Amino acid sequence: MADISLSKAVRSNLLSLKGTADMMAATQNRLATGNKVNSALDNPSSWFTAKGLTNRASDLGALMDSMANGVKTLEAADNGLSAMTKTLESMQSTLRQARQDKSFQTASYEIDTSIAASADITISGGAVSGDVVINADKTEKTATPVGLVDGKVALADNGKQFTVSDGTTATADITLATGDTLETIAEKINTATATAKNGITAAVKDGKLVLTSLDADAITVAQGTTTGGATVMGFGADAQVAKTADEMVTSINNHADLKGKVRASNDNGKLRLENQSTQKLEVEGAVDGGKLTGGSTNKADIAGNSVRAGLADQFNELRDQLDKLADDASFNGINLLRGDKLSITFNETGTSSIDIQTADGDTINSANLGVSTTMEAQDLDSDTNIDAELGKLKSALNEVRSQASTFGSNLSIVENRQTFTDSMINTLEAGAGNLTLADMNTEAANLLALQTRQSLSQNSLSLASQADQSILQLIR
Repeated sequence: MADISLSKAVRSNLLSLKGTADMMAATQNRLATGNKVNSALDNPSSWFTAKGLTNRASDLGALMDSMANGVKTLEAADNGLSAMTKTLESMQSTLRQARQDKSFQTASYEIDTSIAASADITISGGAVSGDVVINADKTEKTATPVGLVDGKVALADNGKQFTVSDGTTATADITLATGDTLETIAEKINTATATAKNGITAAVKDGKLVLTSLDADAITVAQGTTTGGATVMGFGADAQVAKTADEMVTSINNHADLKGKVRASNDNGKLRLENQSTQKLEVEGAVDGGKLTGGSTNKADIAGNSVRAGLADQFNELRDQLDKLADDASFNGINLLRGDKLSITFNETGTSSIDIQTADGDTINSANLGVSTTMEAQDLDSDTNIDAELGKLKSALNEVRSQASTFGSNLSIVENRQTFTDSMINTLEAGAGNLTLADMNTEAANLLALQTRQSLSQNSLSLASQADQSILQLIR
């Protein structure tokens, strides 16, 4: 309305009211939005600086989700390793129980004194490899001394010699000396044969010198370099007789192929055999609950250790669970125990990150841990084998614990970065807020002041209008 003229006072008041209204609108907008800078038009520098800070905070916030998933993936792997550790410890307990268990089955056999010459027994099965033949009879050669005087070597026979052999290894000459008794001569023979290791022993029985070969080999007595010794002793022909229980015990326990597999003992004159295996042991030449007869007609069985066999089954079940635990320790499709790689980015530019994976990306399972894939009952026959398996489990436990420690260190890194990133987001958002957020107390005070100014401006406008009206009264 350019054609309408307003007085200077009215125009001034109107302009003041308009300015106040504009400021009130701006103040009300700040109170409504909470921002003092709502667009680049309000304050370009603050607006774009705050925008950069909030954008970075938003980018870091997106990375926080990835870190949270990474933490849960590591926790899942740690859960798996903890369960695997307990499983390995249970496997150790199973083997230790087997190691301590000695409930081996035994059987006792009366020795038939009428065992024929060369009637052997054959032990097979159990932990024994192949057939092991044990002589059930022995060879004896008896000497009826013809040159002794009052049971002693006479002066005329002093220095005479003879040699004793089992047909394979000859002994040194046995030299007779004046005054030697049968006991003294037996001692000389035993000393010489022990050195030659030909299995012949000498003893005095019923006033006669008796040579014995437990291996049933022929016993040869020959003249020595100073002849006449064998004649003086008057050795007779070889005789085959059944071994005593103690002699059978000695033959069995000293056999290299039976050590740690079969143990023999004297059970009140009977031969007791202990099957140190989880498998059935067969004794050819014996009758169940009866006699040791020798030969191939009879055969007796000794059952295996059922306790150790059952523990082998338990070991296999635990081993299967070990692999299943490794397969199930996944989170969000990533299983660190199967060799998957977990990559976590820590900053918005991607220059800070961490890759988490097992060494060489190997799966943590029974095979890679060196645990036996399948435990057979016979694997627990020998304490030595059990000790070897315990050693494998110890190494496996050390490896699992080492990997758990590594994952624990990785988890600490990720959690520290989570805390750091969360603090950075708060810092960035606070910095952006300092540039754009309005001070509500100040804006409320401003609004009250503007309302007062508006009220005063309205009163001033009313006064200015009244001045113009006084002129109208004069015209009237």
